[in-house]
Parts: sequence; structure tokens; C-alpha cells
Amino acid sequence: MKMHFCIPVSQQQPDALGGRYTLYSVYLDGFLFCRVRYSQLHRWNEQLRRVFGNCLPPFPPKYYLAMTTSMADERRDQLEQYLQNVTVDPNMLRSDVFVDFLKRVQLVVSHKIGLCRELLGYFGLFLIRFYKEGKLSVMKKLADFELPYVSLRSSEVENCKVGLRKWYMDPSLDSMLMDCRAAVKLIYMQAIQDIEKEWAKPTQLQRQKLEALQKEDNQTKFLELSQEVQHYGYMQLDPCTCDYPEPGCGAVLSVGNNEISCCITLPNNQTQDIIFQMNRVKCWQVTFLGTLLDMDGPQRTLNQNLELRFQYSENSRWQWFVIYTKQAFLLSSCLKKMISEKMVKQAAENPEMQIEVPEQGKSKKYHIQQSQQSQSQKNYSSFRPRKSKIKIAEVDCVLGTIKEEGL
Repeated sequence: MKMHFCIPVSQQQPDALGGRYTLYSVYLDGFLFCRVRYSQLHRWNEQLRRVFGNCLPPFPPKYYLAMTTSMADERRDQLEQYLQNVTVDPNMLRSDVFVDFLKRVQLVVSHKIGLCRELLGYFGLFLIRFYKEGKLSVMKKLADFELPYVSLRSSEVENCKVGLRKWYMDPSLDSMLMDCRAAVKLIYMQAIQDIEKEWAKPTQLQRQKLEALQKEDNQTKFLELSQEVQHYGYMQLDPCTCDYPEPGCGAVLSVGNNEISCCITLPNNQTQDIIFQMNRVKCWQVTFLGTLLDMDGPQRTLNQNLELRFQYSENSRWQWFVIYTKQAFLLSSCLKKMISEKMVKQAAENPEMQIEVPEQGKSKKYHIQQSQQSQSQKNYSSFRPRKSKIKIAEVDCVLGTIKEEGL
């Protein structure tokens, strides 16, 4: 699955010989992932090319003379485009060369989860922010190659922790985990938390039955009954704004089970529940709005002004709906997850079904598209960062001194 990489800023750093080099801040899904040199990315590209040959996108050329500001800005844009394009190929994402390098630039640590190995894919690590009033906010899902501790430190968000949650949007997939005691305990604990946080909304009768089962510690029956609860297994986003039915309306989104459920607050403070079915979503894109950098803190970070807009079929015509949320990347990941789960389900029901993979080189600058074919219909997602000029800053590297011989 395509990753949302972005390089909005670079810093000049002194080297051991008295010269200077450029350090590029690489963001993944809107959060600082690592800082890396051109030479490191260049050697990584050479390693990938030995494995994948000409399937790779073009890599920015070397400059043997001092770069001007415009040349440095162009290289930063080209490196960003390279990272976006290289993640389109799923085989590349799974390769050891790809994963090992990204782990290396984040520092090597190990992490083990007490689950059956074949069930690890049903769970994921998330950055979760906790608030004093007991609320929580899922900020992003960590990629498989991310190191939790380093990503947590890089996020620079108060009261943020790494949490383990199930990572599937179809609640019926609980049935795949029922033979593993550790997996059942994990989804049971999450179900209790989601009900307490009012992400899942049981009726009064359902709540009474669930409380009785919880007292008995009957986890299996508790989860079976939870399947009937509204928004069970959904991902709830923080309150945000949208442009439907009119601009500036407040909204609370719950995503799961092949739908986007919106509780919209109208200008007259009345609420309206609207459900968007995923089989009627044609495409969507995430866009950075406003300035990319927040200059208030000690380090340059992304100012999380984001929007996600999706094209939806309503009354036999396509129209765009816009959601303004700092969790746009998380929402995009949830939408892609629902599509992939639906396609896997359809492929199991129809073994002759073919899944189309996008060809390399189809992407244009700042418009990276993914395609998946389902019932002869393509679904596209894209990421549009706003272009900004290079920023030069004298800041310490988050990873300390990076030595080229360490690669």
C-alpha cells in the first residue's frame, strides 16, 4: 500500500571537515519519520536498482558543484517525488532492502507481540494521544518498518503513547481470531474501551447484557454480542469540519464496515446523521492546506492543516465532499483498508478475479494515484502536498550525527 512521504524542509549541518551538508526531514503520514542525507538515499537507490532494475522511478542526479537555492529546492522536490513513487510497488515495500534501510535510519530496536505469527497482520501499532478528561485520539498508524519509540519521540506531541489496536475495518473478521487466546483478549479489551469512550454505541438493553458478560469474563460471548452494536469495530476521528450540507458544518466521523458514518452539526445546532457507502466512493485525495511548517517550537514541524475530499455518487451523479481534519492520513488509510478487505473477500469468492496493480511511472508530480479494481470500477487515492520553498535551519539532528559509513 502506497505510503504518504513528504520532505517539506531541509537543514544545513556542519561536517567533520569544516564543510556543510544538507539533511532532509522526511515525514510519513504528516509526522517526522527521520532525517537523512542525499548520499544515503543515493546508495539506497543503487541497492534497490540491483534488485528491481529499471522498475524504479528516476533518482535525482548528483551535483559536483555547489548548489544554488533553486537547485537545492528542486532536489528536495525530486527526492520527495522519488519516495512517493517508489512506494507504489507493493513488492518493493515488502523487500528487505526497502525495510532494512528505513529501519536503519530510525535506529535499530526490536519489538515482539505475544500473538500467533499468522495473526500479526490483524493488528497494528498506533500513535494515540490521551487527554485529561479521559478521551483519546488515534493520530496515525505506524508503518510496519517504523520503530515505535523513535516515531513517538519524533511526534513531539504531549501525552502521546504507542498503542496496539486491531487493524481491520470489517467487524466480522473477529471470527478469524477466536482460536487464539491472546488475540481474543486484545480485541476484547479494545471493545470495552471503545464502548467506554462511546465510539461503539450499544442500546440500553445491549449495554446491560454486555456488562453482565463482562462481570462473568465471558470474552467470546461479549465479542459475539458486540457485533450487533452500532459502530462496533469502527475508527472514530476527532471532531472536525466539512462542507456538507453547507460549508463550515461540524462533524464527527466513524469509519468501518464499508461506510463513513458522519454525525453533522448544522449551523442551527441541529444534528444530522449521514452515511457514505464505500461502494459509491470513486476516489479521494489528501491535500496540505496553508503553511507546511510550524515555527513556534524548537524544531520545524508540519502545521497539520489537512483536508480529505472524496468523490461520491449521489442521485446518479458524482460530486465532491470535503472533510477538514488533522487525521486526514489516518482516514485515508482506513478507506484503503476497507477497499483492500473487500477485494480480498471478492477474490476468495471468485478465484478467477484479477486485481489490477498500477504501472510504474503513471504518477505525475504531486499527484500519486493508486488503483484497485473491483466490479470493473477503479478506486483512486492521491496525496497533494502544497509546494514550498526550501527552509534552512540550524537544528540538531533527531538521530544525532549520521555517519555515511554507518550504512
